[in-house]
Amino acid sequence: MSPRKPVFALIAFAVANLAVFANTSGLANAQTVAAAIPENATASARAYRNGWRCNKGFIAVDGRCEVVNLPENAYLTESRYGDGWGCNYGHKQDRDTCIRVRAPQNARLSGASGDAWQCKRGYREHEASCVAIKVPPNGYLAANSSGSGWNCDRGYQATTRSCVPIEVPANGHLAFSTGNPGWACDRGYREVDDACARINAPENGYVSGLTSGEGWECDHGYRKSRQTCVPVELPENSHLDFSGNDWTCNQPYRRQQNSCV
Repeated sequence: MSPRKPVFALIAFAVANLAVFANTSGLANAQTVAAAIPENATASARAYRNGWRCNKGFIAVDGRCEVVNLPENAYLTESRYGDGWGCNYGHKQDRDTCIRVRAPQNARLSGASGDAWQCKRGYREHEASCVAIKVPPNGYLAANSSGSGWNCDRGYQATTRSCVPIEVPANGHLAFSTGNPGWACDRGYREVDDACARINAPENGYVSGLTSGEGWECDHGYRKSRQTCVPVELPENSHLDFSGNDWTCNQPYRRQQNSCV
């Protein structure tokens, strides 16, 4: 007999024993898991804590599955948490029951589950009811009911309860922005004491269109001097800057008072 045969025999014997042990252990584990799953439950890989989840209509309570007490106007949910039920559309939960949401007149159910209500367009909530929004003449309903619930037509501005005409001065036009009276001056004019005064640009200047300041700027190569535009005097080794209304030194010179050194 070859001396290597006993070694192979020992190895084969060990492998066989391991296989038997593995089968026995697997069976025992399977029996343990099966025994751990309570009645009205199903093994689930998604249930990472205990390896099982209650069937629909049951809810986990202290390691067992108890039947869900479904109230009237409710339906069973797939969730394994909470009460295991939700209220039908148009109802809301009140402890262990589902009560009907009673929308007042001129209201409609709101929310994904219809568990609330909101007033219809043209109405606003007031003391658990919906009252009509009173729109003044020359006004219209706003997109939402917050604030007054209405806006004024173009050419009118809102007071507390009405829409009054906007008085636009000569050489002005209707314009709406924060801080203005509902009008703005035309180009070439600026607001002075609730009127639009003409902007008089000096020689070698032009109307800028800006509402701030004097409303005019000097042409390229000129600078402001009081109410006039005077030529920009270029010292030696300098050139006009990006604005065209001042000068800067050529490199590598540096500005020192009125010269480039």
